Amino acid sequence: MRITLLFSALLLAGPAAAQDIEALKLDTREKALPVLPKVVKMMQDTVADKGVAGAIPVCKDKAPALLKARAEELGWKMRRVSLKTRNPERGTPDAWETAQLTAFDLRAAAGEPASALEVGEVMTQADGTKMFRYMRAIPVGDVCLSCHGDPANIAPDLKAELDKSYPQDHATGYAKGQIRGALTIERPL
Repeated sequence: MRITLLFSALLLAGPAAAQDIEALKLDTREKALPVLPKVVKMMQDTVADKGVAGAIPVCKDKAPALLKARAEELGWKMRRVSLKTRNPERGTPDAWETAQLTAFDLRAAAGEPASALEVGEVMTQADGTKMFRYMRAIPVGDVCLSCHGDPANIAPDLKAELDKSYPQDHATGYAKGQIRGALTIERPL
């Protein structure tokens, strides 16, 4: 009898836990993702006004500042990561993020659209507290290709500016729609 009750409790916890994850994903999406179109708009406006090289500070400084400001408002940690980093100090994924980015690449190769790839997981930290980790793929858009596309197509003067700003750059060779990286979030529970 006791085993049957325990098994029943475990079965009931499964769907409830999945429901909780979906609710956390939805809440995280609603609160955090609106910052991404702001970054894209800022890039588009700066490229139109100052050219592609003039927009490098948007990706390098202004986008991280926008993410940091939103993260501070929410009390979360937010950043962009990639398997092919442009700025290793800010964008190198940890082990969990690396696993998720690798899974995103496999899912995209199987036909899932990069723009829909996300994952969320409740994790217990070493101190016993729980946090929700969330990642959303960032696909390469038109505005990204000038700096992140085929290296043979990057203008020499732009390449020189990128080399100055990012001496350890590995973030080229992308095509439109591919996964450039991801927005990663850690939120306490």
